[in-house]
Amino acid sequence: CHELPSHGGILMSARLAAPRGTHDVLPPDEWLVQLVERTAADLYERHGLREIRTPLFEATELFADPAFDGDDSLAVRNLGPVHVMAEASGTHEVFVFTRDHKAGIEVFSDEACAEMMVTLKQRLQSHAETDNIRYTQAIVNHGREAGASLSHPHGQLLGLPFVPGEILDEERAFVRFEGGCILCATVEAELASNERVVLATDDAVVVCPWWSGGPYEMLIIPRNHDQHLTDSSDSHVAGVGRAIRDALVHLNGVFADVAFNLVFHTAPHHHNGAFHWHVHLFPKLTTVAGFERGTGVMINIIPPEQAAEELRRVGAHA
Repeated sequence: CHELPSHGGILMSARLAAPRGTHDVLPPDEWLVQLVERTAADLYERHGLREIRTPLFEATELFADPAFDGDDSLAVRNLGPVHVMAEASGTHEVFVFTRDHKAGIEVFSDEACAEMMVTLKQRLQSHAETDNIRYTQAIVNHGREAGASLSHPHGQLLGLPFVPGEILDEERAFVRFEGGCILCATVEAELASNERVVLATDDAVVVCPWWSGGPYEMLIIPRNHDQHLTDSSDSHVAGVGRAIRDALVHLNGVFADVAFNLVFHTAPHHHNGAFHWHVHLFPKLTTVAGFERGTGVMINIIPPEQAAEELRRVGAHA
């Protein structure tokens, strides 16, 4: 385990077993626990009682069965004339960035944002020094609709022995853009028009991108042009962390506690080509249906200009 110095986040990659006398509450049964807690809270308030909560254990198959595990490099095997497979080697870490069961990133202090981001930077650096890991995907899934299998706020780091196709596509887009860096140019153009800007700080600009694939999608772009998150200074990643928090404050101001995916995109480890690390924020407000699956063309029912205007109306931290 790696523990943050003061905020109290814990990074866990070990296999966990349920302590004796307890059992795991998995997502299908979580509604029942919440119902019992709400009923009990009503009774406490009605009779002037105070809750005494026993220690909470939360461990599911996410810890026991990592998506990637092993020290081998990627090795593809042919299974007959059509199918190929590769072992899921790599590493899968769960990043518990707060001890507070009900406190998400949107309520973090500036110090907590800094600790979260600096710890993420340290873990990515460690992954870069691991021989068989070529790329690390950092994510935060919030809410069952977004794929969260634990209700406690957490993120995940998945170290892969290959570079995913989505990152390869982004690398090609950076190379094709002839006017320098496509994200640096995007920041300049968006600030000039101000149509799709949600917020701007000294460290990052948050926009609803022109190419948004879904309603209220946001892109957090660091102001400094760094290929890897690990290339950025601690103070700069802390500032980007504050921008992530404020983007979530804006989102929750419009939709309350909405499910979302937070996706960090950084250049592959040891990559020296064109790239600019950034963060995607995908609210889970619509469902991907047959047309999208059949064509690969996403339908966004809310123009990004309208989404940005609505998001700007609600306040964030000063």
